Amino acid sequence: MKFTKMHGIGNDYIYINGFVEHIENPSEFAIRWSDRHKGIGSDGLVIILPSSYCDFRMQMFNADGSEAEMCGNASRCIGKYVYEKGLTTKTNITLETLAGIKKLKLFLSEENLVETVTVDMGEPILESSSIPTTLKKTNIINEPVTFTASTKHNITLVSMGNPHAVIFTKNIEKLNLPQIGPIVENAAIFPRRTNIEYIEVKSKELMKMRVWERGSGETMACGTGACAAVVAGVLNGLSSRKTKVELLGGDLIIEWNAFDNHVYLTGSATTSFEGEIID
Repeated sequence: MKFTKMHGIGNDYIYINGFVEHIENPSEFAIRWSDRHKGIGSDGLVIILPSSYCDFRMQMFNADGSEAEMCGNASRCIGKYVYEKGLTTKTNITLETLAGIKKLKLFLSEENLVETVTVDMGEPILESSSIPTTLKKTNIINEPVTFTASTKHNITLVSMGNPHAVIFTKNIEKLNLPQIGPIVENAAIFPRRTNIEYIEVKSKELMKMRVWERGSGETMACGTGACAAVVAGVLNGLSSRKTKVELLGGDLIIEWNAFDNHVYLTGSATTSFEGEIID
């Protein structure tokens, strides 16, 4: 089975062309192939499939085998994959995901390669029941929550089709994320677990972010998380509607458009290598 390893500013996945390859147990293979010591090594598995009403369909699995609704970084890589592999000649693509239809705009280099992609991520979801969380307020904005005796955070909850808990703090490089990430991710108030973004605001137009991804642990980047962070920043009066987000793997530009209420994610997509799996 042929695969392509790609990353969006360090958020890396194994990409399979589902038009020609068939995987019986993708969850099982996501666990095996994502292992960074015994497998290919990745944050998960992405399968590119036909769609009955979009140009393509995305199916993705985290490194622990759990299926995710979508991923902004992976969506950009799909745009690069389908264009450069000749699956489409379009530079405006619709992508079916479990979080709804996403629209991709591809920006090409002089060599006709995809350099950056803007993804229309749609409207952020702020209603607590749709995040989902068991907290009873309609919207959770800067809400103090005690997770354990030593883990207390003010959280803002946003869904970009997948759940995010955004926490504004200082000195994020000193956070012991492997210790506190699982505590928040698996808290009882999140029935489907959650992704967590720790944000250090540098200015209205710049924030730094570390992310603990549901099912994958700390990753180099998270596109939906960066979108949720900027939405949370605006809601808390800490961010402009267009902001650069610095992540461990690189930078993303996020805009929460005031006219259509959609969030737009712009960043690079990179092919690492091609390979073949022989089992």
